[in-house]
Amino acid sequence: MYILTHLGLIFFLYPANIIESTDQGHWIPISLGIIIHIAFVLLYLKGLSFFPGRNIITIYSSFGKVYLILFLLPVFLYFISAAIIIVRAYSEILTIIFLANTPLWALMALLLFIPLFLSIQGVQAIFRTGILVSFLFLPFLLFVLIVSFQNVDVSYLYPIWNNDFSFITKQSYINSFFAISGGFLFLGFVQPEISFQRKKIVIAFAAVIPAFILSVYIPLLTFGKATAETFVFPFVLALDTIALSWIMFDRATVFFLLSLITFIMLFITLVLWKASIIIHHSFPSIKTGYIVAALTIVIYIACLLIPNWQQVQMLFKWNSVLRFYVLFTVPLSICFLGHLSKKKVY
Repeated sequence: MYILTHLGLIFFLYPANIIESTDQGHWIPISLGIIIHIAFVLLYLKGLSFFPGRNIITIYSSFGKVYLILFLLPVFLYFISAAIIIVRAYSEILTIIFLANTPLWALMALLLFIPLFLSIQGVQAIFRTGILVSFLFLPFLLFVLIVSFQNVDVSYLYPIWNNDFSFITKQSYINSFFAISGGFLFLGFVQPEISFQRKKIVIAFAAVIPAFILSVYIPLLTFGKATAETFVFPFVLALDTIALSWIMFDRATVFFLLSLITFIMLFITLVLWKASIIIHHSFPSIKTGYIVAALTIVIYIACLLIPNWQQVQMLFKWNSVLRFYVLFTVPLSICFLGHLSKKKVY
């Protein structure tokens, strides 16, 4: 599940954000994001290890309402804002790439209907669906990544080094953390229903690292920096240049996009489920199914109120505060509370 949700987030908007953030040495901003992600995932896992079989809702609850409000409320708001951005952005992507005649409201309804159904079934059903999806789509995704090297020009790799680190403050680079910050939080929600081993999460992240690199460098080595930065979805357009006469379909792009949209639906499903159990903890008398349905309606209405792609970009900017708050404070607070509880025991 860790791999699937991150793949869905990486290949669409992340490449354009990184390419736009700097003129050369794109591996530097990529590596910085990866290092930050690794550090906070490991910190998160370390903190969770102090509370075996418990999720972060019960952890924060055991330390009082102040912790619930201080940490879970921003997490909930981040989940809702992220779901709105993803549904609206990816429906726009679908219309641009291959469903130009389909109205946005219908695509947004589709992107929410399946996650709504799965979220109501619970986390076990979500993970079983994830296993099925991985068997169906990951082999094809790997194949597309391999053949995407067909038109690369290694000369576009240079210059490799960049002495200018001003990319750190650019909004495009800040937006790139959308693919980095929120995909691992589900690890703190799934216990005790789903158990996991820390080693396997580390292996999963190691498997995702090439996706971060290839999503940026495939379009860079195909088009060059000057051309690639003019595209909203450079990786998708790089796939459009692939010409394989010996396969049974003309455009690898369509099948690649269908794979990623499936992964994104899983991510939205997890977001809805996590947001619903946060509310259910505060209002246990309300059934989870009703909560999920209400959240879905709110997200759908919010998406309908967003008029154009410029507003979507603005939402990415507004979401930055919550994004970094969640990325930094949740792992740090869980680790801190873990050490605190350990001291109390002894």
